[in-house]
Parts: sequence; C-alpha cells; structure tokens
Amino acid sequence: MTNDTAAIPRRTALVTGASRGLGLALARALAGDGWNLIITARGADDLEKAAAESGATALAGDVADPAHRERLARAAGELGGLDLLVNNASTLGAVPLPALASYPADALAGAFATNVIAPLGLVQATLRGLRERRGAVINVSSDAAVRAYEGWGGYGATKAALELLSGVLAVEEPDVAVWWVDPGEMRTRMLADAVGEQEAAGAADPDTVARFLVDLVGRRPASGRVTR
Repeated sequence: MTNDTAAIPRRTALVTGASRGLGLALARALAGDGWNLIITARGADDLEKAAAESGATALAGDVADPAHRERLARAAGELGGLDLLVNNASTLGAVPLPALASYPADALAGAFATNVIAPLGLVQATLRGLRERRGAVINVSSDAAVRAYEGWGGYGATKAALELLSGVLAVEEPDVAVWWVDPGEMRTRMLADAVGEQEAAGAADPDTVARFLVDLVGRRPASGRVTR
C-alpha cells in the first residue's frame, strides 16, 4: 500500500533573526508544524542551540552582507526552494533612541541596510523558488512605520520603507503571498533596549505571536498589511 502522507514534500522556510525573540519562537512553532527550516542570525552559539531544538539548518551571519544572503539562497536551492521567507532580523539603529535632530547618519544607514536592503536582497535571491512553489513572504514591521513616536524616527523610517517595498512586491508578484506584519510589542531584548526592562516585561510573549504567524501562513489570506 502506498503511503500518501510520505509522498507529500515537506515545506521549507527561511527565518532570519532566529536565535532569540520572535525568530526563535517562530522557528520552534514551524518545526512543530513539520517544516524544514533554514535559520540565521549573527550569534553563532545561540543559533546552534536554536537549531538543536528545531532540527534546522543553521547558517550564522549578517543578513546585511550580500555574500551571506547568497549563502542562504544556495541552501534554500539545495532544498528545492522556499515555501516561506520570514524577514525578521532587524536593528533599532542608534540606541538610546535619539531625536532625528541628532540622529547619527552612519547608524541610520546601517539600520536601512539591515531592515530594508537585506530583506529585499533575500527576496531577490530566493524569488525563483518562491514563485515556483507559490510561496509566501513575511516582512516583520512595526506600528512605528505608520505612527509618529518620539525617538522612533530612524527605526520607523526603515519599517515604513519595508512596508512600501512589501506592497509593491505584492503587486508585482501575484503568485507569491506577501504580508507585512505589525506584531505589536513583544517581550524581547530589542524592546528592552528601546524602552527598558520594566516596560518590556509587560509585552506579549513571542510564542503567542509565533502561533499567530503560523496560523496566518496556513490561512493564506490575500497579500497585505496584517496587525496582530
């Protein structure tokens, strides 16, 4: 008797910023849902621990580095292409969060490199497989992309740019689902760096957001901005 379940190919996802916070929680959730995973982050030790938990292929590096993005794309190609790309890796930029009047230009350029150019570069590098497999892209955004908060101008500008790129990509690539997701405040190191440990402690657990994202992929609504 043929085992039809065994014949169904496993879906493959690439998750950036997967050594902690939302990326780690999402890697765990996707692994529990049966996905093949490629995960990346700059911290090799934490990334290896995450890979041991999820059975993922771990490739440490900086997504702002074009050579590392190509390495990730090759790994995805070896697995037959991506069904899901999650651009989660992000940086606040200058910390403590400065007013725009004193924002260091080099820190802002670095934030755009990580938060905007790197996600687009990964989309470009993996798009062929995403098209062929009618895959999906999740670009993790923020309400700072659409609202003016004191001190958040640099970070918010990068996320606003990412949202515009996401919208255009959704129009240009009708066979690929593209969602730019505002996950709300989460109890992460990044939020603590921005607002302090005490305020960050009251934010949502990343595991809750990860389950929301897994459900989003399963439902596959039309491309667009999604708010948890």
